[in-house]
Amino acid sequence: MLTPRAADDSVLLQNAAGMPGLDIVGPPESLSTVLQNDLPGSSAIPAKTLSHRLAHALGLDAAILFTVLARGWSSLAGLVTLALIAHFLSPAEQGYYYTFYPLVNLQIIFELGFSVVILQTASHEAAHLHFTAEGSVAGPRFHAARLASTLAKAVRWYTVAALLLLAVLLPAGALFFSRHKVPGLVVPWLGPWILAAVATTLTFQIDPVFSFLEGCGFVPQVARARLAQAVTGSLLGWLALRLHHGLFAPGCIIGGQALAGACFLFTRRRLLRGLLRMKIQPEERVSWRTDIWPFQWRMAVSWVCGYFTFQLFTPVLFAHAGAVEAGRMGMSLNIAGALSTIAIAWMNTKAAPFGQLIARGHFSALDRSFRRALAQSTTLHLLGAGFVFVTALVLQAHHVPLAARLLAPLPFAMLLAGSVGNNVVSAEAMYLRAHKQEKFMINSIVGALYTVPMVWLLGANFGSLGIAGGYLAGTLVIGLGFGTYTFLKYRRQWHA
Repeated sequence: MLTPRAADDSVLLQNAAGMPGLDIVGPPESLSTVLQNDLPGSSAIPAKTLSHRLAHALGLDAAILFTVLARGWSSLAGLVTLALIAHFLSPAEQGYYYTFYPLVNLQIIFELGFSVVILQTASHEAAHLHFTAEGSVAGPRFHAARLASTLAKAVRWYTVAALLLLAVLLPAGALFFSRHKVPGLVVPWLGPWILAAVATTLTFQIDPVFSFLEGCGFVPQVARARLAQAVTGSLLGWLALRLHHGLFAPGCIIGGQALAGACFLFTRRRLLRGLLRMKIQPEERVSWRTDIWPFQWRMAVSWVCGYFTFQLFTPVLFAHAGAVEAGRMGMSLNIAGALSTIAIAWMNTKAAPFGQLIARGHFSALDRSFRRALAQSTTLHLLGAGFVFVTALVLQAHHVPLAARLLAPLPFAMLLAGSVGNNVVSAEAMYLRAHKQEKFMINSIVGALYTVPMVWLLGANFGSLGIAGGYLAGTLVIGLGFGTYTFLKYRRQWHA
């Protein structure tokens, strides 16, 4: 028989692993095993086979496996996309292609960091609940009602924000491309831009529900759905490129992600519909003023600053150096970003379990799991960056045409090094945000105040080399320096 504390820990582990009775598929060591090994008084399950030992050493669980598969697919599919872009698009059209993405990422301003707030709010309530195979919620009514209230607020927020997003995206993109036309070249960008904006609006409404389900503990299932999104989007994008409608590819990729995401949510309709229809008493509601807003407004500031920190490179080069150089920066950033998304999977899949550990007060287990995941993530990122850089050098030495679409070795190396540093900063920020607090807001403001003038000045005068060098310097000083100070300060205060 379980003691009361042991019973609570049992529910915690079930929530973290994806709940009993649900369709979890993964390697021998699951997420529940990883967390169980970190909990007080537990002992690690011995690894009996090479696959067990390898999974343990790499920190693989079902959530990470599907996330890495999704991002690994995106990276490998990105190579196919790069080849198709180089074959079917002119260098100028490539500039348009990669400038679409920073513009559609204006959604960050409307999202305002609410997805992180949703995930952590849900995870702290789900720590006291479990979910049945039939799609119902079991546990104290108070926490179930607060969970339902969180979902209802998320749906209302994103419905309104999606309409505003579409109303801004369409004219903003049209104005930008109209004012920065390529001399002597007619590029049919209007139709592709409309498709990309509409598709972005659809995915914008789906993502918060994904975050909510992750907070509830369905991390492996959401990761598997993101794999389906990646595959569907890539196939539709390739089809557009192969049919010589390459500028429609961004809209097709984003639209494919929306389609696959909607199909996944349809399979979870019973749980979601039950929570949305739940009758909640006023005292059971999550308070926007006290529970959400203090966290969200700080996240919103950080999110907006993050947009200016990472999304200005390509548009600035497009305006000052032309579409061709913007295309090189866009493709290089795309490769560095692919590495980052794979490496950070070791941390992002722990966001909801970290929140549940904090809700239970298991701070020692939290720190052990964090340190292990950070070491694994950073090591893999370093190895991946080194491999990519050496490959780029080999391609350029052999004058492979694809290499001409990338930045020169020095600025490319700076981008890769900066991405490794940002991996550590992102992990530290995620750890603090799992406490339902945002302490990286000042860091984000300082970063944006540095980055915006840096990109404009260095980009206008020194091109890609100036931007990459300024980016790396900011990552080392503001990101790693100031970020690590912030992390250590609040971790020490909260866990004293």
